[in-house]
Parts: sequence; structure tokens; C-alpha cells
Amino acid sequence: MDCQRTITKPIGCRGVGLHTGFPVSLTLHPAPADHGVVFRVMPERVDIPVRPETLINGHHATTIGADGLELQTVEHLLAATRGLGVDNLLVEVDAHELPAMDGSAAPFVSLLYAAELREQPAPRRPLHVTELVRVGDESRWIQIAPGPELRVSYTLDLDHPAVGVQVVTIEPTESRFVGEIAAARTYGFLRDVNLLRRQGLALGGSLDNAVVVGEEGVLNGSLRFRDEFVRHKILDLLGDLALLGRPVIGHVVARNAGHTLHHRLVREIAAREGAAARMGADRAAELVAARQATGVAAL
Repeated sequence: MDCQRTITKPIGCRGVGLHTGFPVSLTLHPAPADHGVVFRVMPERVDIPVRPETLINGHHATTIGADGLELQTVEHLLAATRGLGVDNLLVEVDAHELPAMDGSAAPFVSLLYAAELREQPAPRRPLHVTELVRVGDESRWIQIAPGPELRVSYTLDLDHPAVGVQVVTIEPTESRFVGEIAAARTYGFLRDVNLLRRQGLALGGSLDNAVVVGEEGVLNGSLRFRDEFVRHKILDLLGDLALLGRPVIGHVVARNAGHTLHHRLVREIAAREGAAARMGADRAAELVAARQATGVAAL
């Protein structure tokens, strides 16, 4: 049986929000089986479960919310939970954005491992995609098709000497996620910084928590991977797919997608899953009614 997982003990960290620039403390707590990943925003004590219906927007980060309160930049921690197969977690945070750390999921991976993972006596219930789902247009799109495991094929095509065309295909098992995806950092272009800050974004961005790209190349040291940019896109995708609240099984293929298209895909998958569940419930009700009408006891 593929069992659910949580952590064995609370553990925390501190950092600065990438977009707000505010200091933030975060504490991970163990959670019971079937709890899911839930963010508790302090001091308001508002709980925001990770589900499609709590998704707010993907404007340069993934924002979720509940009861009128929003929480930004959850995707890197969610990618770490999904990459390590952590199903149940209570995350307390004392600001409205998660800490940027180094701009990747690697610090959150280290945090989860330090808290020690443990299996729980409850089966994991993955979501198996049964039909092709595609969103986007000819130049930017993402789709998922049925498959025996989660597989991601991502193409990033940017007309910039530091990026160009980058393609990665990966089955993100725990070991491959940790070794090949988790350390890929978020990136931004120097030319966009002033505009972003006028919009109230990237106020906490620095050379320590993002790859900064100038006109000719990277401005702050060397890349961690030759194709770090597309690997970070996969990291963001895994975090956004975690919004489904269950591990998803299927082959994802994407070209020049981003948070907005990731979120459209999540909403479409959730809508089709909900429709299928309703059809199943309606069919079951029809069978019960038919048996009752003919005098056959309902099972």
C-alpha cells in the first residue's frame, strides 16, 4: 500500500517575502492522515487548505486565500511537499507571504528532512487523469494526458542569450526531484525590476534569492544547472499541481507556460474530476431508484 506521509516533529525557519519584502516566520507541524496541507496565517488564525477552490491568482507567484485573507508565493514549499511525498502538514506563517529563502525549493526540502518524514496508516489516493486536458494557445500552452506515473516534459523558449531553448523531461521521483529540480532558483530580468516594484512586487528580491538576468547573461554568479530556468518552471509546476490536494498521475507537456496556465490546468482538471464524481453519484442514485421501483433491495 502506498501510504500517506507527514513529519514527526515541528520545525521552523525565518526569511523575507520575495514580493512583500516583509520578514516572515514559518513553522511546519505534523498533521493527521487525510488532513492535507493547510496554511494557518497568524495572528488571524485563518486556515487556508491547499485545494483548487482556495486558488486566487498566479500574478508572478501562486496566491491562495480564504475568508478574505490572501497568502502569496506558496509554490516552492508546495513543490517540496509534493516532491518528497508529504501529504499532511500544518504550516503556520506570521505574514501574508512565505519566505523566499534562496529562491528555490531546496531549503524547504532540507527543512522537511530535518523534521523526519514518517508514513501514516492510510492509503494515498492519487488522481489519475483519464482524458487529455489542454489549455493555452499555439505559443504558450500546457496539457496533461493519461499515463502510468507523473511525467513532465517542459519546453522554455526565450529569445535571450542566457536562456534560448531549454527542454527537460523528467519523472519527478523523490530522488530525482531532490537532485535535479529542487535547487533550481526563481529568475527575473533586470529590465523588469523597476516595473515590478512600481506594481508592489519583487520588493524583497535580491541577488541572494533569485537569478538576475541582464542583457547579456546572468549577473549574480553561475547557474546551478545549465538549464536552470526550465527546471525552475518544472518546480513551479509541481507546486501548482499540488493545489489539486492529491498526487496527480499523468504526462504533463508544456511550452512557455507559467503560473497562469498552470492554474488554468488545475482548475480544468478539478472541474472534470468534479463532473465525473457527480455523474457517478447520479448514476448510483438512478440504480438505487430503479431497484426500489422494482422491489429489489438496494445494495
